[in-house]
Amino acid sequence: MSETGRLVHLLRSTSVRELIAALERDGFTLKRATKTGARIYSDGDRIVVVHYHHGSDTLTRKTLGSFLQGTRWTEDDLCRLGLIK
Repeated sequence: MSETGRLVHLLRSTSVRELIAALERDGFTLKRATKTGARIYSDGDRIVVVHYHHGSDTLTRKTLGSFLQGTRWTEDDLCRLGLIK
């Protein structure tokens, strides 16, 4: 299993609200929200698009994989941000 695949497996039941809170703890700020529910976050050199409909929703595996590629988070980052133990 690839590193991203492993992280997706660990975060598969994490809500969008929790992911956004972790983004903000990591220094990402909301740049803009679209009419379709997408929210664009940036921390200067990284840009992440989160499709936000309900805070309690979870992302599909493919979307979560894209999210993790955008953030470039590692397993250590997920622990530091409190997403996994």
